[in-house]
Amino acid sequence: MGLEQARFNMIEQQIRPWDVLDQGILDLLLEVPRDHFVDELHQGLAYADTAIALGHGQVMMHPKIEARMLQALQIHPTDRALEIGTGSGFVTALLANLAHHVTSVDIHADFTEQARQRLKALAINNISLKTGDAAQGWDEGQLYDVIAITGSLPVLPDAFKKIMNRGGRLFAILGEAPVMEAVLIRRIGNNEWTQENLFETELPALLNARAPSTFVF
Repeated sequence: MGLEQARFNMIEQQIRPWDVLDQGILDLLLEVPRDHFVDELHQGLAYADTAIALGHGQVMMHPKIEARMLQALQIHPTDRALEIGTGSGFVTALLANLAHHVTSVDIHADFTEQARQRLKALAINNISLKTGDAAQGWDEGQLYDVIAITGSLPVLPDAFKKIMNRGGRLFAILGEAPVMEAVLIRRIGNNEWTQENLFETELPALLNARAPSTFVF
């Protein structure tokens, strides 16, 4: 099967049946070559319904989860986006096609550099790639309209809520295996947020993600 057919099948057999009906998102996933962000060893899995190993215990999310995340975030061309967990750079590319600018952070320098090369090859320039530990937040004095966290967290640190613009949206996968929930958080006021539970899934945790405190009696 050719890559174009595999990409089409991914849309029709995985993503659309998972309630991703936003035509802009579907068109984008047909346009951006996911195989460009997958190493040679895993090329045959680029459009498969699976999590692809990246190294360092991290994975690319299933395509349908990437799509549901983008649909839920409702990204506008004027939005400033923050991605926590650059990984392969594929979600970075998708975000960059939808938002005005994307800042993407990964703790692994080799992920950052590899993503830089892949994105440059596709002439995607409205991005800032950073290497650092963002499991507890990422504060450079900037507020964001969109925050996409692509590794799981036991709980969401409050630091992420504080760097959301009013009206901003944040996607995260919260909990601990085997029970994790994808959530969408919106900032609706200076000290007000809402949370919508989207679906259950499972994803490796961000490195240095802290579990909630437990009390021993």
